[in-house]
Amino acid sequence: MAETEIGWPGLAASLVLVAVALGLSRLQGLRLEGPILWASLRAAIQLVLVGWALRLVLDPGQPLVWAFAWVLAMVVFAASTVRRRAPEVPSVFGLALVATAAVGVVSLGAVFGLGIFPLEGRTLVPLAGMMIGNSMTSTVVAARRVVGELRDKRAEVEARLALGHPWPVAARPYVREALRTALIPQVESTKSVGLVFLPGAMTGLILAGVDAADAVVVQLAIMYLILGSVATSVTVIGVGLTRRLFTPDHRLVRLERPAA
Repeated sequence: MAETEIGWPGLAASLVLVAVALGLSRLQGLRLEGPILWASLRAAIQLVLVGWALRLVLDPGQPLVWAFAWVLAMVVFAASTVRRRAPEVPSVFGLALVATAAVGVVSLGAVFGLGIFPLEGRTLVPLAGMMIGNSMTSTVVAARRVVGELRDKRAEVEARLALGHPWPVAARPYVREALRTALIPQVESTKSVGLVFLPGAMTGLILAGVDAADAVVVQLAIMYLILGSVATSVTVIGVGLTRRLFTPDHRLVRLERPAA
């Protein structure tokens, strides 16, 4: 099967779709023309720079330590992104850093420890990116929902504490609901894969000329890894954050509502 290569002319032609988005925004009065143009330009700049850097990192002749350094940078950047998206969550950067690092250790340890993929720069960086990227979104949702549930149900939580329940027991129903909210989208995405949408890795492999059956096997392995990674990050952030929201004498700390 021939490989697919669109080249620069094909990339330029795809800007027609950006023009369509601009036209629809203008026609409907959405006032998103500026953000659309900026997003398109920023994506191009970021991907070109990342692509150039990845050519150096993924070169078979380069030491594997550079790939691990790249993964470490992704962990830190993901934690920073969680902090920006969930500013109302106390000490969220450190918790997100721990959760994202746990994702890296668990998922990459399973991938390479069980020999699912060979330990090389070309596999380490892309797989880590998919695990960390998907987990980052769920981490934001979990952190915000834990705080939201305990803040909105404060009277119920304090009533349970007044009845003598320790904070883990008093908070359990609300934390459980928050973690379910964060995890369900990935579960549903895993259930509908192939029927509702074709995932990015599988689509990319097919476009690159890989046999569809081989692409399916790779995609299934990646989907299972992502599901486990999301479950890991959601659990770590939920347990760690809940512990920080209660004082040593089992009182719920004051929780502010996010600014509108």
